[in-house]
Amino acid sequence: MAESFSLKDQLFNPVKVAGLGREIAGAWDGFDAGAFEARVCERFPELELKARIAWIAEVLDEMLPDDFDRAAGIIAAALPPPLDPALTDDDFGQFIHAPYGDFIVRRGLEDHRDAALDLIGEVTQRFSMEYAIRPFINRWPDETFARLDTWAGHGNYHVRRLVSEGSRPKLPWGIGLSTDPLRALPLLDRLHRDGTRYVTRSVANHLNDITKIAPGAALERLVAWRDAAPGDAEVAWIAGHALRGQVKAGDRAAMAFLGFDPDAAVEVALEVLTPEVAIGESLRFAVTLTAGADVPVLVDWLVEFPEGTGRRGPKVFKLKQAVARAGTPLRLEKAQRMKGDATTFKLAPGMHGLAVQVNGTIRARGTFTLV
Repeated sequence: MAESFSLKDQLFNPVKVAGLGREIAGAWDGFDAGAFEARVCERFPELELKARIAWIAEVLDEMLPDDFDRAAGIIAAALPPPLDPALTDDDFGQFIHAPYGDFIVRRGLEDHRDAALDLIGEVTQRFSMEYAIRPFINRWPDETFARLDTWAGHGNYHVRRLVSEGSRPKLPWGIGLSTDPLRALPLLDRLHRDGTRYVTRSVANHLNDITKIAPGAALERLVAWRDAAPGDAEVAWIAGHALRGQVKAGDRAAMAFLGFDPDAAVEVALEVLTPEVAIGESLRFAVTLTAGADVPVLVDWLVEFPEGTGRRGPKVFKLKQAVARAGTPLRLEKAQRMKGDATTFKLAPGMHGLAVQVNGTIRARGTFTLV
């Protein structure tokens, strides 16, 4: 039997640790790379991925000089060349450099703020320091936002991305921020037309976070950006990505901004082709849209779960973005496997609702029974 894939072993293993040790030893002859590798790897079997990052940082704390400025200089000198500046996306770097972020927070947060931020700016060009910057935002909000403002104009796009990603209100797996969740909006004003998708995707994700806190503020920003650059394709892409949660929720203002009229004159017919479906098999249905004039449509479908499945609301799925042409019915068919092992929702036997949403408005309903 083939061994299962282990992300923690792929990213943090003796080979990776030995490489990091050699880099540090190359910058400081007082560093015992062999002892570092042995000390780190002895605990790997008992540690999960994030714990391995913290453990490597702890060993670095033990083995690097006590003086932060000296230790920071060694790390900076040990870093490999910055990631390829010719790329514009998906260049994440090597995870083995992630422990530097934990080390910087451990050693530099309280008494070496500026030198620590300098080092974050260097390390993030090799591996994103989005998690390391957040304790500094909480501890030194004014000073850190001043640094983020400077970095928004940095020549390296990884540093510019850090400005948006590190200040996201709801960064996945990141510690919460104690600052105003809208404080970074002026920084996004500077970044939303960046020439790299890595940066603008972060801007879109940042705005998506804001839609969950202050949806009006997010939409107001998108309106301002669109009005300042009519027809800009990247602004349009950001808007679609940033408003994805609002679209699924059928938010009328978001739909209208994206060009989909919630009150469009469209007739919708739903035909459930499999009124009874076994878990593990496919639910099949057809939707027919009829319009008297050409109408842009964004069609979603929703499963409404019975009690006992643990969901508080429906699960929304994308179906089609199209134009319903005048006098030409638009028929859409879908087959969706009802997986019993889905990770985002739990299936249980019983009657379920099936709804069709067009431009954010529920237009048709039906039912099917899971057996």
